[in-house]
Amino acid sequence: MKDIRPITDPERPKVYIETYGCQMNVNDSEVILSILQDAGYALTENMDEASVILANTCSIRDNAEQRIWGRIDQFRLQKRRRKGVVIGITGCMAERLKDALLDGHSVDIVAGPDSYRHLPELIRNVTPDNPQIDVLLSHEETYADISPVRMDKNGVSAYISIMRGCNNVCSYCVVPYTRGTERSRDPQSILREAEELFENGYKEVNLLGQNVDSYLWKDPVSADKDVNFAQLIEMVAKVSPELRVRFSTSHPKDISDEVIYTMAMYRNICRHIHLPVQSGSNVMLEKMRRRYTREWYLERVAKIRSVMPDCGLSTDIIAGFCGETEQDHKDTLSLMEEAGFDAAFMFQYSERPGTLAALKYPDDIPPAVKTARLNEIIALQNRLSLKSNEKEIGRRHTVLIEGTSKRNSEEFVGRTSNNKVCVFPAPGHKAGDYIEVEVCGCTSATLISKPV
Repeated sequence: MKDIRPITDPERPKVYIETYGCQMNVNDSEVILSILQDAGYALTENMDEASVILANTCSIRDNAEQRIWGRIDQFRLQKRRRKGVVIGITGCMAERLKDALLDGHSVDIVAGPDSYRHLPELIRNVTPDNPQIDVLLSHEETYADISPVRMDKNGVSAYISIMRGCNNVCSYCVVPYTRGTERSRDPQSILREAEELFENGYKEVNLLGQNVDSYLWKDPVSADKDVNFAQLIEMVAKVSPELRVRFSTSHPKDISDEVIYTMAMYRNICRHIHLPVQSGSNVMLEKMRRRYTREWYLERVAKIRSVMPDCGLSTDIIAGFCGETEQDHKDTLSLMEEAGFDAAFMFQYSERPGTLAALKYPDDIPPAVKTARLNEIIALQNRLSLKSNEKEIGRRHTVLIEGTSKRNSEEFVGRTSNNKVCVFPAPGHKAGDYIEVEVCGCTSATLISKPV
């Protein structure tokens, strides 16, 4: 059985990795570690002993970038204290801000999302007067042949990247410019990785992509052997009925009936869909280039609920996009009510340089108005989440134990199939066990449960 955990050999030079942003970045860091382990490095959680310090970065929102600029100042102190330390910035921010990163910030390496294979060479070639940069985007790179080294702590849930890049070019989003065009990974390599994880004791995989439901592997020999997303999740579900399958993120314009019916066929495909709506206003959706309408989105919600009444539904929402009127904001609130989301990620709009929105539309909503609208959205979602969780009281769920509760070491925490967090006492059990629980209380974020 292949060892997929980090090497801790004290004789090897050490690499320290900080990860910012989405689940894709977490998985990318695991790919980076796999490449560097093969090149002779070992992972360390202590920056003070690392000869290579990497920040794997996100550019989706401005506050993520600002955090990383602050960390670069801390990295600079390491270079002052210890001769020969190499500082690298990888990922989306590296692609977007390559020149600024090299200019006076004590960064030795700038490596974009498609250049991780070259990191060992880039590290070797660094000199005080010769920083290294590789931010070329690829039309083919999927890292399909690389088995990521798993950096999670619990050994229960793991991410599998099934595709890279994005073709949608939503007007507010930098992803197409930082991660390139969409390309799907060979399904056999995805299956191999899922089987490898299951053999190593993992009980859940989360299939990742910017838009997983547009996954399409085109067989180079026969179109009859092409694999779409519905077929892929069925293949992964068949690895074992004991292996749970999750996925994110789905684009509303691509969530097909075939995907919904395939989910309903297999109990180990989790009943949860993350379906970012961004706005409830057709005017805003068109300006955002989302390529669906409010009506289309709500029809998809209705279809999901008709086939899987117990399916959890979460979303993303942007408050204060360019030109958003009070009526546009009310349209978002009313859509939230109609959809009845179980959870949401909610943000104020922050302009990203180089995007279509930055080029075409003024960021004209005052910060105070953005904040007020966001607070309304958050308050509504808290009410919706509590209402959704209250419906679970008295119901039973099979929960996968992920670890102990942060608030009470005598309780476990895990998630239901529909992605709701449960806390419960379970003496004699451990992380990775399945357990049936009954919900006896709740907050807006958590189901208070007991084993049955």
